Amino acid sequence: MNIYIVDDDESVCRALKTLLMTYDFEVKTFNSAQSFFDTVTDDDPGCLLLDIHMPGLDGWETQKKIMDSGSKRSVIFISAEKQDNGLERALKLGAMGFLQKPVNGQTLVDLINVTAKINN
Repeated sequence: MNIYIVDDDESVCRALKTLLMTYDFEVKTFNSAQSFFDTVTDDDPGCLLLDIHMPGLDGWETQKKIMDSGSKRSVIFISAEKQDNGLERALKLGAMGFLQKPVNGQTLVDLINVTAKINN
């Protein structure tokens, strides 16, 4: 399964990529939503791990753009900031989940595997 990580913090991208590659996921990282949209088409399958606070398009705007495009790609939000209604807002926008940084690796992998089962 392809995993796309969009986070403006390079260290987060590296850490998540390293973790997910140990589970045999194909991982591509992007430091902005725009670079993600410039590289990955709506038809490319996979799961997107999406930070909320980024320069340019933030995570919420990025998710809206994905939904408006008709893409069926699964999205899991990740954020370092405490978001009291983060999970509720994420689910309303069509995301599969919302995880607080630092992300628990097993929780993340389990959620990715759930999204894979739903999308197959």
